[in-house]
Amino acid sequence: MNIHVEGLVAIVIFYLLILLVGIWAAWKNKNSGVVEGTDRSETIMVGGRDIGLFVGAFTMTATWVGGGYINGTAENVYLPGYGLAWAQAPFGYALSLVVGGLFFAKPMRSRGYVTMLDPFQQLYGKRMGGLLFIPALMGEMFWSAAILSALGATLSVIIDIDINMSVIISALIAIFYTLVGGLYSVAYTDVVQLFCIFLGLWVSVPFALSNPAVSDIGVTAVKQLHANQTAWLGKIESPDKWMWADNFCLLMLGGIPWQVYFQRVLSASSATYAQVLSFLAAFGCIIMAIPSVLIGAIGASTDWNQTTYGPIPPMQKDQSDMILPIVLQHLCPAYISFFGLGAVSAAVMSSADSSILSASSMFARNIYQLAFRQSASDREIVWVMRITIFVFGALATAMALLTGTVYGLWYLSSDLVYVIIFPQLLCVLFVRGTNTYGSVAGYIFGLILRIGGGEPYLKLPPFIYYPGWTIEEKVHHVTKEVEYLVLQRFPFKTASMLASFLSNVAFSYLFKYLFESGTLSAKYDFLDAVHSAEIMDKTTLVNKNIIGLNEMAPVKPRLSVTLAATFTRKETLTEEEDSSPESPIHENE
Repeated sequence: MNIHVEGLVAIVIFYLLILLVGIWAAWKNKNSGVVEGTDRSETIMVGGRDIGLFVGAFTMTATWVGGGYINGTAENVYLPGYGLAWAQAPFGYALSLVVGGLFFAKPMRSRGYVTMLDPFQQLYGKRMGGLLFIPALMGEMFWSAAILSALGATLSVIIDIDINMSVIISALIAIFYTLVGGLYSVAYTDVVQLFCIFLGLWVSVPFALSNPAVSDIGVTAVKQLHANQTAWLGKIESPDKWMWADNFCLLMLGGIPWQVYFQRVLSASSATYAQVLSFLAAFGCIIMAIPSVLIGAIGASTDWNQTTYGPIPPMQKDQSDMILPIVLQHLCPAYISFFGLGAVSAAVMSSADSSILSASSMFARNIYQLAFRQSASDREIVWVMRITIFVFGALATAMALLTGTVYGLWYLSSDLVYVIIFPQLLCVLFVRGTNTYGSVAGYIFGLILRIGGGEPYLKLPPFIYYPGWTIEEKVHHVTKEVEYLVLQRFPFKTASMLASFLSNVAFSYLFKYLFESGTLSAKYDFLDAVHSAEIMDKTTLVNKNIIGLNEMAPVKPRLSVTLAATFTRKETLTEEEDSSPESPIHENE
């Protein structure tokens, strides 16, 4: 194995820079929250709720602009038959941030929650919160595994380093500074990482464009100039329009119910800041996607026979997913390709560390503390977080080493977040009267309908054949194997999400009626979920009148010293009286 020394030196310098910034951020804020009386565990999770607009917008943008984001965008633009029309991530994720800012950021931040699962446990109980932790955890963990795997493959292309070694080293650095500084380290390193991504990719684009092997991308956008390559603008065929819309809705709405998003929202210094940083991050996602789109277009406009890559294009070597590092290596000078490599590394680490922290935060607070040890001390919670950061990071690394499967697992986990958690979040925030019975029903219906549609990435055959299904032939160019896959053109993912939402509402009101009318005896209410209409009103989690004109000031959450009683049913209902719609406070507003 011939390691490119220059590239290795560049990566070492970059990793040291990130590590030093992470340690500096942890040292700078090691006593944050002590003066204000907040607990250390909450400081690690939400950064003392004093993350400003600049750092908040950067860290949220960097979280979305990960290795899968920049590599996947370039890949879709490059792929024949897909093109820019199917590169949905930049627009889908940008809109998810806009929708999240408009409807979800303010109610979540104004209530002073610590994690995304808090409102579920408050309304549906600790057991349902634990059940919803499963798809949330899968999304975070497998997403981290996928992008770590992408980093390993990228490093192997450009500097010819062992894939497993690059994955392990990158993961260890991300785990270390996340352990040391929590959200502060993640946020401040994200600022550096996003700058490196932007600079590294933009510096590479002019060199790649000026390579003699690259045709005018303005011409190749609408006209085929090279064999086996179509116009990179792409188009949406009529039979695929519903499948395109289904995937777009998955990105736009499924990009909201992630702990990595709400961790930034809940760390903002005010409810208004939480909204504004969502909008800024949406703009940042679009800007950061431009160089990836251009690199994909360059790959589609290249006569590879004139390059050091060889006459066979990447698509015919089943290397379409690596088009970005391939362009950097074979169409740019060596020192530029190494600079671009730093951008890819930055993108990956800025997403992996966020997911590791998010998964450990949900486990330490919502599973360990609120479900099992409500009397746990703050010091104990901090140590549980540190242990779980290491454990989840190790699991994500192990999954990343199992190449060939992590992408499918991440894809399925993203679907489950969209199908299960998003409709539950709608109900818990915006629909009065839903209860645990409806939540369980929505969970089951959504899961069955989604899994029933099958998953080609996992080679999971469908047992529900939705209207418009067809058989697609997939040829592996390297092995010459032919694979036949069931293609579901019906928007079954969105249909599953809607079914989950409607099931939650319908079964909630059904069981509420059955118990309150006496049709079913109260002794059968084994989930202790059905209450009188008055109490149900008081458990409504969102009231538009709660946020006043002084929302630009920091919103002081209820101190976590009372966490032992935070989600005990009776105490919660008592506390909600002060902010219920019937409260005299709101009558005078």
